[in-house]
Amino acid sequence: MYVYIMKLQIADLEFEPLISPEEIQQRILEVAQQINADFEDKEPVFIGVLNGSFLFIADLVKEIVVPCEVTFVKLASYFGGLSSTRQIRDDFDLTIDINGRDIILIEDIIDSGNTIKYLIEKLIMRNPASITVCSLLLKPDAIEHSIEELRYVAFQIPNEFVVGYGLDYRELGRNLKGIYRKIG
Repeated sequence: MYVYIMKLQIADLEFEPLISPEEIQQRILEVAQQINADFEDKEPVFIGVLNGSFLFIADLVKEIVVPCEVTFVKLASYFGGLSSTRQIRDDFDLTIDINGRDIILIEDIIDSGNTIKYLIEKLIMRNPASITVCSLLLKPDAIEHSIEELRYVAFQIPNEFVVGYGLDYRELGRNLKGIYRKIG
């Protein structure tokens, strides 16, 4: 049984619950059902953006019934801080050909939109049939770019720093089953 922690310390910051593990799993099921319906006659390629999306994509694809492939890219823009540096480091590129394929990008969080915009522009050069974005979290008050490809969002959250369920602070907290927000 999961014990829900009411307050926790990660490095030098305190966090409190924002989204429970049960709420996360329920929304993943709902998002997966929509993807299954929308891609019923297709074979999408799910591209997880590491490191943050690893838990989300793992749980999401367990609920996908259409034939699909899963692969990853690794980008970074936070570098251990509380906000995006606006500099994107491209650590790991695709190893498959996506020409003519339907792509579903899986993100842990979209705040400014800089990272996903960068990735979409990069992938468009490889001629996919389509690009769709699915994000666990969206901070609408922080968004700086219109992302037409963003079709699936599990949760909209306030413009607060969060950890858990793949998201980290100084590489810690990714293993938490819920989402926690910084106190203060």
